Amino acid sequence: MATDSDLLSRTRAAVWHPCTQMKALEATPPLAIARGEGPWLIDTDGRRYLDAISSWWVNLFGHCNPRINAAITDQLGKIEHVMLAGATHAPVVELSERLARLTGLGHAFYGSDGASATEIALKMSAHYWRNAGQPEKNGFISLRNGYHGETVGALSVTDIPLFKSTYGPLLRNTVQVPTPDARLAESGETAEAYALRCAAALEAHLAEHAGETAAFIVEPLVQGAAGMAMYHPAYLERARELCTEYKVHLIADEIAVGFGRTGTLFACEQAGIRPDFICLSKGITGGYLPLSAVLTTDDIYAAFYGDATARGFLHSHSYTGNPLACSAALAVLDIFETDRIIDANREKSAEFTKLLGEVAAHPRAQHVRSRGMIWAFDVADAAPGFAARFHQAALREGVFIRPIGNTVYVMPPYITQAPEMAKLAEVLLACLTQLEPMR
Repeated sequence: MATDSDLLSRTRAAVWHPCTQMKALEATPPLAIARGEGPWLIDTDGRRYLDAISSWWVNLFGHCNPRINAAITDQLGKIEHVMLAGATHAPVVELSERLARLTGLGHAFYGSDGASATEIALKMSAHYWRNAGQPEKNGFISLRNGYHGETVGALSVTDIPLFKSTYGPLLRNTVQVPTPDARLAESGETAEAYALRCAAALEAHLAEHAGETAAFIVEPLVQGAAGMAMYHPAYLERARELCTEYKVHLIADEIAVGFGRTGTLFACEQAGIRPDFICLSKGITGGYLPLSAVLTTDDIYAAFYGDATARGFLHSHSYTGNPLACSAALAVLDIFETDRIIDANREKSAEFTKLLGEVAAHPRAQHVRSRGMIWAFDVADAAPGFAARFHQAALREGVFIRPIGNTVYVMPPYITQAPEMAKLAEVLLACLTQLEPMR
């Protein structure tokens, strides 16, 4: 087995890590992982780390889950991949049928990752309006501080300067409207009242610009990269009404929040709405294989149906609808159904919230918030470099966690149990105590 030093020297020489200043690896090397077991990551020296953020929010049912393993192994004996242009196969058909039943939308179009799903939905929306004889409707609206991916189209509707500013000359101009992030409410203003005030700003923009707008894209209920910004479902309900009234598509980016993270299978359910497009990825395969999907309405699908090739949606990539990934996703949906995961998670959420009670009461923890299986708090007095130092301090205590700026968040796999959550709470308290505040 390779040692830590072997892997670390080789990774610095050969691998360009994502979302990383590579020079920083000299001082804070990455974790050298040999294997995984349930909610645990195990390094090359056998040390165990609780995966408190589900390996970038993708892992639902633990590492090396036997049921997902078995589904992929079974599919390996049949067909590993076949192009989906001119061919089809049972896993992609069954997955599409099941996703349609779950979302109320249909005709799943597949990509490889979340950014791909965003690109597909944006292109599909603009192309729909073109096919409908309204090519001028090609603009997009998103929320301030929103994140939808880092490919060129997805980055155009993202509003995180760290990711976006450098590539400004490559991007389309888009419009950002006020975020309903409840942390921004005025003193005495409820989260619902603030959400509706932000929705009024969306309405004002649509009243003037709906004729040139294709779609409004939104992360339902939780804006992940904004520091787990959470908001009231009333915003989504009003956004749906406005998009319908002004004939603008509503794109629900459920990439991070779908598949149970917010307490329902899809976050939009909590507002009682159906979007025109839904983007899915991350947890769709339980953290096993790259896959994303975009589902839309029958009316939108029908606008592409015809004799002219150019009228069709000609987006593609080589691994679209990969059978192995689809088999993993089907196993994930089976686990949700047979193990009643959503109901179980509601009980776990309440239990885990109690276990995190001391953390919530810590004087340095501000804007303590949770939704479903996501918990977060801000550290207002965090000194520069807080996120990196918190990450390293937690690693020393056996927890893998990566704060976003001064926001510490927890998003564990659903198989995490109370003793593991209690350990996590102890480590969070220790790190809050150890790390000095800004002076």
